[in-house]
Amino acid sequence: MIVTVVAIFDEFNPHAPLAKVLKERLIRLAAELQDVNLKSLNLLPPMDADVVVYLSYNLKYTVRWRIANDVPDYVEKEVAQACALKGYIAWKTTTVNIFKGNN
Repeated sequence: MIVTVVAIFDEFNPHAPLAKVLKERLIRLAAELQDVNLKSLNLLPPMDADVVVYLSYNLKYTVRWRIANDVPDYVEKEVAQACALKGYIAWKTTTVNIFKGNN
């Protein structure tokens, strides 16, 4: 299984105090989550499947996460457990796909 963790800066205010530090921190946390905490997912079958995890800040600068694609339940639980151990909160959305364009 291919694991990709992406740092998303959607609600991130680039003019906020310490914006550069917060951006670099989020990039580092994404790399750490991918390379260390979710490394065990690389060995799970199917080997050609992938999981994409988004990391971002909420308005209070707490790190939040969400899985961006459809994955089996056991993968979702593994990601949720790893993120909970790091103190990240689940990224709640009101829509199913927040990146889908308006038609």
